[in-house]
Amino acid sequence: MKKVITYGTFDLIHRGHINILRRAKDFGDYLIVALSTDEFTAGKGKQTYYTYEERKQILEAIKYVDEVIPETCWEQKIDDVVRNQVSVFVIGEDWRGRFDFLAPYCKVVYLPRTEGISTTQIKTELGALASAKKKRRGQA
Repeated sequence: MKKVITYGTFDLIHRGHINILRRAKDFGDYLIVALSTDEFTAGKGKQTYYTYEERKQILEAIKYVDEVIPETCWEQKIDDVVRNQVSVFVIGEDWRGRFDFLAPYCKVVYLPRTEGISTTQIKTELGALASAKKKRRGQA
């Protein structure tokens, strides 16, 4: 069995997430998603809408995902690849070159991002909508 691994926060699941999961699964038979824990995400200066457990439940419901494991630190990737006998590491091209150190352990693939969508964009637009709604109600 050819195993593939990808990493991410996967908050506010959108079509870009689905695209990368589908394309990652195309590289093998079994897709492992290393999902950033709440603590790791906070340590990167970010905040999620959904908790780790909620994001894990959502990912487990997606047909391309076979297993979800916690991502607790940057340094765990080599251990994850070796322990899980991973053949291919897949991540978005915005990380190009950052994970080349995995090449002695598995194939490293950087995939193009889906144009026109990102979690940051969704959060920004939702914030703008909430502000506009408050202004209309005279709460600003």
